[in-house]
Amino acid sequence: MPQAVRTERRRAQSAARRKDEVIQIRASADTKVILNRAASLRGQKLSEFMLESARRQAEETILDQRVFFLQPQAHDRFLALLDAPPRPSDEVRRRLTRKPAWER
Repeated sequence: MPQAVRTERRRAQSAARRKDEVIQIRASADTKVILNRAASLRGQKLSEFMLESARRQAEETILDQRVFFLQPQAHDRFLALLDAPPRPSDEVRRRLTRKPAWER
């Protein structure tokens, strides 16, 4: 895990323990009903459920930000692979078309 994400996670965990920050949000009645139902299914308070869900989404968003650098020739090969990915091998095709064990 990148150092920046670990540092951000530690800060967030610290802040979560202190719970001295306030986040306000407005939502429609329908949205609140759905969120309350989901929270109760997990045995959580609405605020706990919302904070956990938002935090998980925020972490995924941060982790999805990947930057890498390539030499021009490698960059061209990379783009070519994105434009025309290699075809799966015969073995992969067999595995993809084979019925699952429970259907055999």
